Amino acid sequence: MKPIAPFMGIVAFAAAALTAAPAMAQGGDAAKGKLVFLRCAVCHSVEPGVKKIGPSLAGLFGRTSGTVPGFVYSPAMQKAKIRWDAKTLDGFFARPSALVPGNKMVFAGIPNAADRANLIAYLAAATKK
Repeated sequence: MKPIAPFMGIVAFAAAALTAAPAMAQGGDAAKGKLVFLRCAVCHSVEPGVKKIGPSLAGLFGRTSGTVPGFVYSPAMQKAKIRWDAKTLDGFFARPSALVPGNKMVFAGIPNAADRANLIAYLAAATKK
């Protein structure tokens, strides 16, 4: 019988690669996220007080949905009372209308989990108070 050690090495490598992929996606890459943010930058700014079609995202993490002073939110977003963190943002970015039905943001979402993780990493760095 031939040894299976070489085969086991391949299996171990493949298992490690599969395990690392979600961890990398969860951590995100802020530099790549800045490119993903270009989809958002038409309507949002990361600069404090800069309102466009959407509210400024400055101070986003830890903020409750629908609470930027001076921005007129949909009743759905005001009532949602979501505290924005990586998990809630991931769900919102995946499909905004699913997390907050009736919100006025016209955006289908970002289906790619790695893109969402990268965007969240960028926003975490760019929107600190």
